[in-house]
Amino acid sequence: MAPDQNLAVLQALDTARTQWYHVKAIVIAGMGFFTDAYDLFCITTVSKLLGRLYYYDPAKGDPGKLPHNVNNLVTGVALFGTLSGQLVFGWLGDKLGRKKVYGITLILMVICAICSGLSFGSTPGSVIGTLCFFRFWLGFGIGGDYPLSATIMSEYANKKTRGAFIAAVFAMQGVGIIFAGLVSLIISHIFLKKYPAPSFKENPIFSTQPQADYLWRIVLMFGALPALLTYYWRMKMPETGRYTALIEGNAKQAAADMGRVLDIELEEESDKLSQFKAANQYPLLSHEFYKRHGRHLIGTMTTWFLLDIAFYSQNLTQKDIFPAMGLTKKAPQINAIEEVYETSRAMFIVALLGTFPGYWFTVLFIEKIGRFVIQLVGFFMMSIFMLILGIKYQYLKEENKLLFVLLYGLTFFFANFGPNSTTFVLPAELFPTRVRSTCHALSAASGKAGAMIGAFVVQTYTLDGNASKIKHAIMVLSFTNMLGFCFTFLVPETKGRSLEEISGEDGGGQNETQMAARRSVTMQGSGGLEAI
Repeated sequence: MAPDQNLAVLQALDTARTQWYHVKAIVIAGMGFFTDAYDLFCITTVSKLLGRLYYYDPAKGDPGKLPHNVNNLVTGVALFGTLSGQLVFGWLGDKLGRKKVYGITLILMVICAICSGLSFGSTPGSVIGTLCFFRFWLGFGIGGDYPLSATIMSEYANKKTRGAFIAAVFAMQGVGIIFAGLVSLIISHIFLKKYPAPSFKENPIFSTQPQADYLWRIVLMFGALPALLTYYWRMKMPETGRYTALIEGNAKQAAADMGRVLDIELEEESDKLSQFKAANQYPLLSHEFYKRHGRHLIGTMTTWFLLDIAFYSQNLTQKDIFPAMGLTKKAPQINAIEEVYETSRAMFIVALLGTFPGYWFTVLFIEKIGRFVIQLVGFFMMSIFMLILGIKYQYLKEENKLLFVLLYGLTFFFANFGPNSTTFVLPAELFPTRVRSTCHALSAASGKAGAMIGAFVVQTYTLDGNASKIKHAIMVLSFTNMLGFCFTFLVPETKGRSLEEISGEDGGGQNETQMAARRSVTMQGSGGLEAI
């Protein structure tokens, strides 16, 4: 089937001007990612407080700290849930439909965010155990949002702005990280004013306010609010036209649904639909899929895996690196709530100035520069900045804290104006409709496997504040980023083309694997690089 014989509903989606329903879809899907990021990263602001409240030992003479294994579990257990949720909901999204399971993820997030804050028990083990149980299921709901939001946005968008729209949904993660710091900052400031206390150095016992036990619970429960507000609007969204037509085989319903949101008349074209379906019957576990898309799936899975080792290591270990950067005071010099306040303030500043801008630079430039070059440059710059941080760690820590903060912030900037955004976008574009959600889920789950390495391996090297260990950990992360740079060559450029053309569903004869073999990187007249 030639590209000009595509279904009218698909052509209409690909050529539609940007209008209100696009904006609404970005906001509805994006609020899920706002909630995801808030729930995953707010734990960073309060994990030290949990140590002071539940693991203080007077015999040690230091503020209470979570044992290494407990700290890793508290900050990393949600990642196990996220990986599981990505695989389950990604598969269900292809089998049952994107819309049918889209609301379930939000319900899970609302219930488990509230229950995380209500973690009960009379011993540290029971409180932490309950918290970890609910954060696992919170992560399960969060995981489902990754493949579903990306797939829904890619199937709603037009081909000229598809990358920017998907990136805009993902950019809400940056807003969520900012709010994780901001909410913790505001709540801890209120508690600090109402319940002042001496520093640990002045009075080890009274430096930990009993009321602080409410603080961390409020911070965690706040994550339920945006998910709750979004639920109604998610349920009002119609199923994507591509899924209704190509998977359910209901051309009439697809034309009606998309005609309504696009405000145009569309034909149902049942004959053309049967040709589409006949040309695309091969399953995920088949030689035909491997021949057409195997290289892409390997590329999206490896790059996301390598990226998340570094990205989650940076985010989850911020609380341990902030003192070295001079952004927070040493633990004995402050009280329990003050430590939350200072950690939250530092996290907010780094997110606002380093993390947040990178996401929106991707939104602005992804359709001009392309996914391939943004990812390639992002990995390279992250590797360079981390290598400098690793080699010069001792000097930067002691002699030039301002440069330390700048380099650290730039690694976040190029993560987000780079692979952290593009690894989310590409799997939503490269694969056929009937396995798009599953392939995105496999790629995202691979990323969360990398995040677990960050949480359970890399983080262990930073907990004691040992300069030598932190230095070596940062240098290893520099190497993983360079590996990501190399594996990026397995993925093609997708900008400016329809999903059916990219995946070969339109029967155009050349799939992306064949096209990638003759891809060349050329200099554009504007001086930018573009992968063709």
